[in-house]
Amino acid sequence: MPKIILDLCGGTGAWSKKYKEAGYIVIIITLPFYDVLKTEIRGDYIIFQGGSEKSLKVRMSDVYGILAAPPCTKFSKACWRIKKKDRDFKLGMLEVRACLNIIWTIQENGAPLQFWALENPMGYLNRFLGHPVYYFQPWWFGEKSFLATKRTYLWGYFNRPVRTIRKRTIPFISPYSSKRDLINKERNNKGWLKANAEQRAITPSGFAKAFFKANK
Repeated sequence: MPKIILDLCGGTGAWSKKYKEAGYIVIIITLPFYDVLKTEIRGDYIIFQGGSEKSLKVRMSDVYGILAAPPCTKFSKACWRIKKKDRDFKLGMLEVRACLNIIWTIQENGAPLQFWALENPMGYLNRFLGHPVYYFQPWWFGEKSFLATKRTYLWGYFNRPVRTIRKRTIPFISPYSSKRDLINKERNNKGWLKANAEQRAITPSGFAKAFFKANK
């Protein structure tokens, strides 16, 4: 029986990469190929439609686990210039609702999922989904420097990953510190300070590996 992992709004596929390497069938549902907002149910199948590919039919009972990473733009507090009252939460919730509806539909109509998880950076999404089941920092899993701070929340039904780094070995970093000061404090910063928003949005490989080990 095939073990299918759906990676909803999966972008580069970094979160599901370990599953693919282990021989699972990984299906990444992400624009411009497939759109989580364009799905339908036909009997035992869920149909994903997109812009640049033909529709994709997946038997719901074959889905083993689901990862979901809807866009965070409307919820992230990293966008500190945008006040809460000026955020379009309704627009931001479209992909969140779509991901959850896919999860719920497959759970209702297919074999019970072994796990599902929805992630988003710390922000306002917890006002809609409640307190997260788990959160992590990129540096917890070793492949990023101690300067790699981006608290990320996870909601869902899954086993918690085991962090590999327990203690941060550099002192408190003031937000007023210069980049030169930070680099001098830790030479092995691996480019985190120079990374743009798109690069920082990629799921850290150390976390992805730990999540896979806990949920396989």
